[in-house]
Amino acid sequence: MIDIKEKRAFHVSGWAVVAIDIILIVYAVVYFIKLLGEPPMTAAFFGRLGALLLVGLSCGGFFVLHPNEAMVFTFVGRYFGSVRTAGFHWTNPFCAKHRVTLRVSNLVSEKIKVNDACGNPIEIAAVVVWHVIDTAKARFNVDNYKNFVAIQSETAVRQLASHYPYDSHDKDQESLRTDPDKIAAKLREQVQERLAVSGVNVVEARLMHLAYAPEIAQVMLRRQQAEAIIAARQKIVDGAVGMVDMALKGLENAGVVHLDQDKKAAMVNNLLVALVSESETTPIINTGTLYT
Repeated sequence: MIDIKEKRAFHVSGWAVVAIDIILIVYAVVYFIKLLGEPPMTAAFFGRLGALLLVGLSCGGFFVLHPNEAMVFTFVGRYFGSVRTAGFHWTNPFCAKHRVTLRVSNLVSEKIKVNDACGNPIEIAAVVVWHVIDTAKARFNVDNYKNFVAIQSETAVRQLASHYPYDSHDKDQESLRTDPDKIAAKLREQVQERLAVSGVNVVEARLMHLAYAPEIAQVMLRRQQAEAIIAARQKIVDGAVGMVDMALKGLENAGVVHLDQDKKAAMVNNLLVALVSESETTPIINTGTLYT
């Protein structure tokens, strides 16, 4: 494949050419008026007629560009150049013109079902923000650059999803759910690598939908709930142990009471039950001793 790079095409102000055309038209019309009733077959006649034909031919070279638009020109099958400047322009009238937008576009991919790194079926979709930076590559290196962006973006999303788990129990392992910024950066890198040949720059790529597939969604939801309960219990137990330790040390340091190991064990048991229990505890007053 021939790698074509963008270059500037020859063009001039369209208003200057319009002024020249008007002068040629006026010049020819005045001459034809003077020839009324006289033999027209003279060299001057054909010269004025050629001027009018030249004016008509030049009309094919006019074109208008809006901001953030470009025009790509081809001449007898060869790349002639591109123009990016907004305004009214004129170029070689024999060139074929192809308009290319330079505006930033959003691509919202379809929800696709893939298997993550753990083999779990998931639904995933992404949004890709992109724009054309090389009009020649966008026009000639790929058949249709918009379709190319859509297909390659979906391929990159599939590849990314297969290399990362949906969720991770290891804090050091990246996952699709817990590391959105890192995943977005990786996705942008992969999409940009695939779209470089088409002259497209990827501004941002980010996951916009991520969920387990319906057939395993309920099972995975219960799993996540169980993990959340375990984590919460662990936090409660850690906090309760710290509070009991602080209470025992505070009592001993203050000299309020001296406890042997059995009494410490009983106190620890009572405090842990009171702190960890989900329901309200009912205090029981012991009127005897621990050993009766």
